[in-house]
Amino acid sequence: MLSDGTGGGVTPAPAPQTCHASCVAYDGRAVLILGASGRGKSALALKLMALGAQLVADDRTVLTRQDMRVMADAPPNIRGRIEARFVGILNGRPAGASPLRLIVDLDQTEIDRLPPQRSKNLMGIALPLLHNSDTSHFPAAILQYLKAGRSD
Repeated sequence: MLSDGTGGGVTPAPAPQTCHASCVAYDGRAVLILGASGRGKSALALKLMALGAQLVADDRTVLTRQDMRVMADAPPNIRGRIEARFVGILNGRPAGASPLRLIVDLDQTEIDRLPPQRSKNLMGIALPLLHNSDTSHFPAAILQYLKAGRSD
């Protein structure tokens, strides 16, 4: 149950949702990677894992709301597994349920050198949103965002 913020009562938490997304976490802070099939969700997750992130979920991510946080986790049947195209299904150390701190949308391409702050609403919570960047530093920038946030 959640407070409605008005002091007038308690509203039920939204039901868990499963979304077509991959998710990794660094130091307890997760990024949800959205995009159409074949867009590179697993590939970006693997790059982030190579930089030290832990796997939360690949391809299907279960979202739940706990108080004012959106939590991401893997369905039990795919926990600790990630697809690497042309390699196979790989094992990854599962992070477990992790609070989302960032969303990356691979279907949208960033055109601004210094993009405005964007957000996406998930389960009634506004979360920071980044659009896809085909730059080689994009995975490192996402990881740094998870570590220290954005300065502005």
